[in-house]
Amino acid sequence: MKLRKEQMEAFSEAAVQDFEDRMAHHLQKCFPEQCEALGNTKTREAIREGIALASDYGITLEPDVCRYISLMFAFGRRFDRDRQLPWAGRILNDPSPMDASAKVDRLYEAATAYARGVAGVEEPNEVQP
Repeated sequence: MKLRKEQMEAFSEAAVQDFEDRMAHHLQKCFPEQCEALGNTKTREAIREGIALASDYGITLEPDVCRYISLMFAFGRRFDRDRQLPWAGRILNDPSPMDASAKVDRLYEAATAYARGVAGVEEPNEVQP
């Protein structure tokens, strides 16, 4: 069986829609106030924007994209360029040979340490690439 280009695109669109649905559900559970303020349409736009931004950094595996979008909701849509969060840009733009999942792991660890420091749970750590 051979799939035509149109069929492959339809499968791809269906997969993206499925991910978007699951991501919207996840965000509604974890960030209910933001999702309510944005509404369904804008939440889904943010998800699509997150998919594109993650892809710009080579982040394409679903679990990694999910974590990237969660970080967008936690720290702001352009957290990767926020001057108050320099660790994010350094990790995402690190030129060393690191696979995307390792990069997201490192980003998530830095974000968690930063959040704990801001909350006063521990001293904020400055993450170095």
